[in-house]
Amino acid sequence: MTHSAMKVTEILSRSKETRFSFELLPPLKGSSIQVIYDAIDPLMEFNPLNINITYHQSEVEYRRLPGGLLEKRIIRKRPGTIGIAAAIMNKYQVMVVPHLICGGFTREETEDALIDLHFLGIRNILALRGDPQKGEKYFIPEEGGHAHTLTLVEQIINMNRGIYLDENLKNAIPTDFCVGVAGYPEKHFEAPNMEADLRHLKAKIDAGAEYIVTQMFFDNRKYFDFVERCRKAGINVPIIPGIKPINTLRDIELLPRTFHIDLPEELVREIQKCKTNQEAKEVGIEFCIAQSKELVKAGVPAIHYYTIGVSDNIRKIAAAVF
Repeated sequence: MTHSAMKVTEILSRSKETRFSFELLPPLKGSSIQVIYDAIDPLMEFNPLNINITYHQSEVEYRRLPGGLLEKRIIRKRPGTIGIAAAIMNKYQVMVVPHLICGGFTREETEDALIDLHFLGIRNILALRGDPQKGEKYFIPEEGGHAHTLTLVEQIINMNRGIYLDENLKNAIPTDFCVGVAGYPEKHFEAPNMEADLRHLKAKIDAGAEYIVTQMFFDNRKYFDFVERCRKAGINVPIIPGIKPINTLRDIELLPRTFHIDLPEELVREIQKCKTNQEAKEVGIEFCIAQSKELVKAGVPAIHYYTIGVSDNIRKIAAAVF
């Protein structure tokens, strides 16, 4: 079996050293897939465990018509997650992990996506609820879709058992997906407290999810504390830390607001001393290298880097760490 056709957990169980993985955004509609290849090429020398491809809910746009009426239009700005994942797997012979989200999909559409992934030989999925629709404060599920990641995980695991939505199917072929889910070292911002958040996470693992990738964090103590809490709660699957280097001066404002995370005071002070984005980027690289080295020393199974489409800084970090 080639590396690309294996499961994340299979490779982690055989790896003696911390592995490198990273995440990419699909290119905007109208862009070439070459944008993705250009981001991947500099990182392949570090033998990535996997490459994750994010999924984005369609956006709703209202256009004013002559006469004052509003026309509602649904726009997919970053299409092609499944196709891009297949193209990357085919070109690089690397394991891909497409994200599958609840938002914007019915259960039938989710099943169709899973069937496509199964046909393509993609065996790994990161199951996520997804963010609220742009402009909405709260997540609103699609009618006939999943409101929570738990039921999405249950649907995938049911297909692994040969149980599809159509109860009349005879001799349905079971799929063989390895499902990852997200974990939040600083708590999901909608959870009332960390204990409640861990109960939800454990329910996803009990339903069949096999590993966890964390939300980004900048203080490793928060990750170590999170792992300890998970183990005490009976969550014993691999927990992969997800991290991101600071890339611009504005990141110290945008990241806490967008991802509901804290930044260490020492990092904020160093970024505030910077006069240009390039200076901030260099500080971000150095901080991320130190953070990564501490995680490797602690024996984490892998480190997952959120690139947000930028890979030159990730290359410098990987060269210093792996």
